Amino acid sequence: MPKSWLVGQNDGMRLPVMPPVKPMLAKPVKGIPHGDMSYEPKWDGFRSIIFRDGDEVEIGSRNEKPMTRYFPELVEAVKANLPERCAIDGEIIVIGESGDRLDFEVLQQRIHPAASRVNMLSEKTPARFVAFDLLALGDDDYMERPFSERRNALIEALANVKEPIHVTPATTDHATAGQWFEQFEGAGLDGLIAKPLDGLYTPDKRVMFKVKPERTADCVVAGYRVHKSGPDRIGSLLLGLYNDGTLASVGVIGAFPLERRKELFQEMQPLVTTFDDHPWAWAKQEEGVRTPRNAEGSRWQAGKDLSFTPLRPELVVEVRYDHMEGIRFRHTAQFVRWRPDRTPESCTYEQLEEPVKFDLADVLSSARR
Repeated sequence: MPKSWLVGQNDGMRLPVMPPVKPMLAKPVKGIPHGDMSYEPKWDGFRSIIFRDGDEVEIGSRNEKPMTRYFPELVEAVKANLPERCAIDGEIIVIGESGDRLDFEVLQQRIHPAASRVNMLSEKTPARFVAFDLLALGDDDYMERPFSERRNALIEALANVKEPIHVTPATTDHATAGQWFEQFEGAGLDGLIAKPLDGLYTPDKRVMFKVKPERTADCVVAGYRVHKSGPDRIGSLLLGLYNDGTLASVGVIGAFPLERRKELFQEMQPLVTTFDDHPWAWAKQEEGVRTPRNAEGSRWQAGKDLSFTPLRPELVVEVRYDHMEGIRFRHTAQFVRWRPDRTPESCTYEQLEEPVKFDLADVLSSARR
């Protein structure tokens, strides 16, 4: 157990399940699985197991590093709402300015080294916690119990919680799960999770199932980064879409076999240009430092070279993506095929499918067994 969890942080904590615990994971599947399952929304936030023993509170993370200091408002909410002694798995989320959908980009900004900014953001963009599994309650370890029992105990233990603590909605009806999959994306959620009702809590194992939306888009290839295995191999291709005649950066594709990375590097060389002749010419000043998302350095990639080689924006590629976060793909897109039949100028935001809006409040208020 890392000392960082023990020294000066939870010295008084004595729970049947102690931090750190790696959260149970889900494997991707193409369709909503049938069987004895519990279906839940897939929340788009920070996965976290929260441990409480009286006034001692620790907010865990997927990488086992505590996030307690970044969310002081949740620490107070945990003390006011959660059982006196418990360990509960869930997701930290932030609701966007519109008030009706999640905003992961704003949530990311909550991770900041300065205590003054942490406190300011806790008031300006307060977080919420959505509970969806129970690891411990009182003196009892629930990890070896089936999920159906853990879910019932969670509902009972959190029956009287108030915002910003919530219990995720869940259903065992496959048809209802299908409706949720279609509707909840409009509130900024990320698909569905299916949990076997007889499943035990197994940390760091992919024993659940996740189903995410899939769409395709035709994008312009506007640059590349080399792979960590060598300077003559493509690591990722940078993608753009036109918006009112301006090429905007929307994301990357990068899952290529090693040999294909070498071939792509050779294929891209005739298109290499300078920033002076490139739609992202302003990036020259950040050469060797930043991605096309100028001034949007990532705290999750400290020390990593995010520079890129500009390409003439002539190639069009069809990619698969799940959903958008603002004007960019939320996750790394996947290569589908080259589109020599498409012109770069035809690759606009207008082709993107927009999910029907759905009020997040209706999701948060619909917890059920």
